This record gives sequence, structure tokens and C-alpha cells, in this order.
Amino acid sequence: MRNNCTTRLSRLFKAISKTLLVAIATVAFFFTSDLALPQAAAAYPFWAQGAYPETPREPTGRIVCANCHLAKKITDVEVPQSVLPDTVFKAVVKIPYDTDVKQVGADGSKVGLNVGAVLMLPEGFKLAPPERIPEEIKEEVGDVYFQPYTEEEDNSTYLVGPLPGEQYQEIVFPILSPNPAVDKNLHFGKYGVYVGGNRGRGQVYPTGENSNNNVFTTSAAGTITKISKEEDDFGSVKYAVDVQTTEGETVTTSIPAGPELIVSEGQEVAAGEALTSNPNVGGFGQHDTEIVLQSAGRVRGLIAFVALVMMAQIMLVLKKKQVEKVQAAEMNF
Repeated sequence: MRNNCTTRLSRLFKAISKTLLVAIATVAFFFTSDLALPQAAAAYPFWAQGAYPETPREPTGRIVCANCHLAKKITDVEVPQSVLPDTVFKAVVKIPYDTDVKQVGADGSKVGLNVGAVLMLPEGFKLAPPERIPEEIKEEVGDVYFQPYTEEEDNSTYLVGPLPGEQYQEIVFPILSPNPAVDKNLHFGKYGVYVGGNRGRGQVYPTGENSNNNVFTTSAAGTITKISKEEDDFGSVKYAVDVQTTEGETVTTSIPAGPELIVSEGQEVAAGEALTSNPNVGGFGQHDTEIVLQSAGRVRGLIAFVALVMMAQIMLVLKKKQVEKVQAAEMNF
């Protein structure tokens, strides 16, 4: 009997030991895997990449950033009219706005605006490697981190941001043009360049919920019977607005910290009427332009043709002068 108990205790001890070893090994794996195999870090979790993994541009031409940033603002891009193969040039995305304005932060406080951009290049055009970028362009680029939209080798879409808007109303992308002589799938010609630029926070989260950078409205018509005010430890004020309908039902609308209330108790409101001001001062804009991948041979041919035309014109002028001299001599004779 005693031997049986000892055997059982020994088996139990071994089972517990194995379980502990497995648990320790599992924990060690999770803690060391990021050190042994570090994951690629992203500059910013662009939500569009989750819903639109291949491209941020819809078939209609609309860039999907506009789904969350509802206000429209001006965005522009400057690229050379034409570039030669295997050449580094710059694409300058311009995101202008009034730097004196402040936006509503997630906690309801007033903060400065951030900016971000997405640049969609033609096939074969890529972000220039650091060793190919001239010092002049490096100075203009600064410490900006450019994130590829996909991890595919042929990725030609790049994201940047959020960046402090006061410093980066112009974002410089260093671009390397392709060489059709190396890649036979590419050809000389005209290509489209698409850019989107945003300043400020969005109005809609990817989950479909409204952010506090929004106008809040009442869902029912009636009379405002009560406005409850709640202040947190940081001084942010939230509201709860009760509206009593004609049927006697009370509908409560919660308003997060940030938007300013523009109604008062006892006021009659219609369904869908604004309860707050519009705190949004930012917005998204997109712009399309074109760039020509020019053949060096065609450029040399054009130069040669222009030179021949000029030489022909000079020869004609000289010939005309010679004829005029001969005619003048004959008249004098």
C-alpha cells in the first residue's frame, strides 16, 4: 500500500514538472521571439491598409482616406513634367492650412493639427534608396519616415505621417524612376501620379462610430428637459442632453468632451438638429497629375533635330544675303 502511494506521488510530481517545463518554455518563447526575430515596425497604423490591403484607391478614383476624413481641403503635388530613366527626382506634396487654428484632441483639449499623405506612383517608380539620394534632396526630406503601403516587392504606394503640421505643410518624397532598358515590362510614355493629403483628425472611426471631432445631433424632436454636465479629473467636460418627445418618451444624447454645446434647457429641437458646433478644422484632399518617362535617345534626337532646323535657317539667311549682294552688284553694273 505504501509503495503504491509512493508510486502515485512520483507520477504526479513528474506530471507537474512536465507541465511547468512546458509553461516556462512557452513563456520564454514569447518573450524571446521578438528579440530573435524582430517584427517590422510601422510608422503609424493606417486603418485603410486593413480594409483595402492592395490599394487605397477605389475604382472610381476616390482615395479611401476620405471615408473617415469627411471635410474636403486642398492638396497639391509637384513633380517634374518629364524624367529620364534611372533618375532620382522629388515629388512635393503640399498640405496647406491655417497654422493658427487648433483642433479638438481625443481628450477634448485643443491641440495642433497633424498632417499625413499617401503617394501612389506609376508601376516601376519607387522610393529612392538612401545612397542614391543627392544631399540637396536629403536636406529637404529631413527625418521623415516613408512607409510602403504593402510588403510586396513591386509596391509603388507610400504613406507618411502623422507629422507636426506646422513643420510639414510640404512633404518631399525622393523618387527613383525605372529603366525600361532593364525591365522590358516597362515602357516610355505618360503616367498618372495620385496623391492624397490630410490635416487634422477624422470624423469617423473605422468601426463606424463618430469621433468627438464631429457635430452631434438629436435623434428625436421635442423639448430639451435636462442637460447633465460631467467633468473629469483633467477638466474635460462631457454632456448628456435629454429630449422629451410629444409622446412623453425621453431620448438621451451623449456628447463627448470637445464639441461646444449650442442648445439650452427648455429649447425646442427638431429631429437631426445640431446640439453642438462643428469642431472640425481639418480635412482631406486629393490631386492627380501626370509625369512622362522620357527616353534619352528621343531627347538627343530632338536636340539634333532642333540643331538641324536652326542650321538650315542660318544657311537660308546667309544665302539670302548672298543673293541680295549679287543683285545689288548687277544693278550697279
